[in-house]
Amino acid sequence: MNNARWLGLGIGVLVPAMAMSSTLETVQEHDSVRCGVNAAQPGFSSLDDDNQYRGLDTDVCRAIAAAVLGDATKVDFVPLNSVERFTALQAGEVDVLSRTTTWTSSRDTTLGMNFTGVSYYDGQAFMVASDLGVQSAKELDGAAVCTQAGTTSELNLSDYFRINGMSYDAIVFDAPEQSIAGFEAGRCDVLSSDASQLYAQRIQLADPNMAMVLPEIISKEPLGPAVRQGDDQWFNIVKWSLFAMLNAEEIGVTQANVDEQLNSENPDVMRLLGQDSDFGEPMGINADWAYQIVKQVGNYADIYDRNVGANSDFHIARGLNALWKDGGIQYAPPIR
Repeated sequence: MNNARWLGLGIGVLVPAMAMSSTLETVQEHDSVRCGVNAAQPGFSSLDDDNQYRGLDTDVCRAIAAAVLGDATKVDFVPLNSVERFTALQAGEVDVLSRTTTWTSSRDTTLGMNFTGVSYYDGQAFMVASDLGVQSAKELDGAAVCTQAGTTSELNLSDYFRINGMSYDAIVFDAPEQSIAGFEAGRCDVLSSDASQLYAQRIQLADPNMAMVLPEIISKEPLGPAVRQGDDQWFNIVKWSLFAMLNAEEIGVTQANVDEQLNSENPDVMRLLGQDSDFGEPMGINADWAYQIVKQVGNYADIYDRNVGANSDFHIARGLNALWKDGGIQYAPPIR
């Protein structure tokens, strides 16, 4: 093999990276960001009454479009299930994957993809029928558990039950809508997935009060956007689009006040909004890239609150997703 850089797109597939156009060029040519998302996870990615995708993950996609194209609406949402999502990214069918995907070592090192940050810190939990009389996951010995194929949930379940000396019967479905239908129909006693997904699935039940989420969190599930390996420019753009929203929240720049903040003399605000130095130029985008993100999409608190937090149907407390200075672990490197 010569000295050309090579990019792996999957098992047995190698193409010379230098022969490929950059993702930024492709996005600019298409005049849109192709974003792989979940087809139906309310709060993160699902169609609203106007047939538009809404959710925290979809707002990450919009932030990237605002940064790159100056228009948050220029996103082509590509619904993907948990099995096909990685292949779609590897094959170039999408430019970024923003689909409640857990960052793990094997995914980071064997699938030809790079995670760009954590948009939501999550963990796997259990939802049970309220009339089952169960108060703790430690009481689930012998239970039938519905879960989803192609996710980290399967291995987490196996580890948890083995460590606690319990047995279970796994009932595996291909899609979240199938797993919640199986749970509601009584095919299983328990539904196990990321807590965020369980909250979304619970409100989809005909009677949400028939189910409850148990308190135990049995895994670490850092969820975030991912891109193909081999394109550092695009990796930087997606990464800093997320970081810009976190930094904006930290320094008090919101969707509501961003225009007023253009007159700020705070050096951090001036740098974020492109008033002092051009931090977009090294990434090949405009100096006002972060301003466009906050103006059109919002800071991290804006997208959290309207999709899963206080202004949503879920009212999920920030918890670990609060900023580091507010007792959480969300933290972004500075723009400087």
